[in-house]
Amino acid sequence: MSGHSHWASIKHKKGKADAARGKVFSRIGKQITIAARNGGDPSMNSVLRAAIDAAREANMPQDNITRAIKKGTGELPGIVLEQVTYEGYGPGGIAFVVEVITDNKNRAASEVKHIFSKFGGNLASPGSAMRFFKKKGVVMIPIFKDIDKKEKFSEEELMELTINSGAEDFRIEDEECALITRMEDLNKVKGALKNENVQISSAKIEMLPESPLPVNDEKSAEKILQLVETLEDHDDVQDVYANFDIPDAIMEKLG
Repeated sequence: MSGHSHWASIKHKKGKADAARGKVFSRIGKQITIAARNGGDPSMNSVLRAAIDAAREANMPQDNITRAIKKGTGELPGIVLEQVTYEGYGPGGIAFVVEVITDNKNRAASEVKHIFSKFGGNLASPGSAMRFFKKKGVVMIPIFKDIDKKEKFSEEELMELTINSGAEDFRIEDEECALITRMEDLNKVKGALKNENVQISSAKIEMLPESPLPVNDEKSAEKILQLVETLEDHDDVQDVYANFDIPDAIMEKLG
């Protein structure tokens, strides 16, 4: 899964840049509003609690969080948001799952379809791409033990953290490590890591590909990455998942 891991790292770096532009606040705000429709008390609404945790990890102001919750519970007026998942295929038959929150489902579908077409892909019927993924909790932690970045966690230490926290597996992604958990164990693993004073960069439910497809052609790889990035840049898109595996050598060439 080296290609997928490299892209995960690129996504995380891009997320930090988006945060500087306020784009992450907009996306997380939508997630909070949608989640709050099922109750504005995070102690009774695990989805809302996870969204609020993500907001705090992104340093989203408390006023923004409160407003987003009140929009979801109906205490404040606001546009009506819908949560939609689109499935499709990119170059080389790579499966895509695109999660969207929008105030105009028809517009979003048209624009997502256009993006796929632009890069030689197409939208697909529900379930056709989703079957290649599994929902998992993903907790990102720095690979370095201390703020000075002088000493990395060893693989043995990461394995010990994985076992002790109740996670299922781990993977190293440049300067971070992803702990993979069962979806229902995400908060338990987060709590166990915090008890060990391990810094958490992010924690969320993701769609992980079960059997990533190898992409060994540089032009195809470039087109796939451009498709992912263009989808992610769309204002309504929350997350993009794809089941590609691009070799390290090609990823390094593409930067």
